[in-house]
Amino acid sequence: MAKILVVTSGKGGVGKTTTSAAIGTGLALRGHKTVIVDFDVGLRNLDLIMGCERRVVYDFVNVVNGEANLQQALIKDKKIEGLYVLAASQTRDKDALTKEGVEKVLMELKETFEFVVCDSPAGIETGAHLAMYFADEAIVVTNPEVSSVRDSDRMLGLLASKSRRAERGEEPIKEHLLLTRYNPERVSKGEMLGVEDVKEILAVTLLGVIPESQAVLKASNQGVPVILDEQSDAGQAYSDAVDRLLGKDKEHRFLDVQKKGFFERLFGGN
Repeated sequence: MAKILVVTSGKGGVGKTTTSAAIGTGLALRGHKTVIVDFDVGLRNLDLIMGCERRVVYDFVNVVNGEANLQQALIKDKKIEGLYVLAASQTRDKDALTKEGVEKVLMELKETFEFVVCDSPAGIETGAHLAMYFADEAIVVTNPEVSSVRDSDRMLGLLASKSRRAERGEEPIKEHLLLTRYNPERVSKGEMLGVEDVKEILAVTLLGVIPESQAVLKASNQGVPVILDEQSDAGQAYSDAVDRLLGKDKEHRFLDVQKKGFFERLFGGN
């Protein structure tokens, strides 16, 4: 049964697109045919992180408007079997997407793909609402900061009340919490909320904790999803999150301050 999975948050800059790319790639690596759809009309970053920006000819809005079909607009990943991207338009207005148009495209994608990952724009405007409206499951991405957690709480309220499932009185969207840019040292100093604090406020099942890592920025600049960097803690944490999403029981890692060895303390290693 095909699933529509939205990656969302109230606040911008928390790592939604990084997460969409990592989760979508991880699902494909595990043999699930997956498409990642960029709903951020006017900005469009997903294709950069996926390293396919030069291959965008037709986009999501072209398909919604009937200017191209899905086969023309879908970009097949060069390295990973069963992974595709549907890019957003950089030149259109944020209101270029319509509920009817989005539904038609998503239902067509569900016929071909096991997972349709919707990369939502920030905030609660049209694009964000349409990204979550048809979802079966949602990954709410938040940073361990009060403003980010508060905005995520607002998003959870919208997921529970403004989705198609809510309107029809169906089983609610299954919600997952992903905590990004987590720094245990800053948590221990009281500069950041801890995992338990965030869980208590949002009361959503914890899918994963992604540590603050230079590997994320490096991967983005290289146009490679960070989950492919298996040596990095962020890549490993995203891989664990994908396993949990698929129902595997995985212990959470990278939650505690790492004790530095003698030479690291002596020479100030990171």
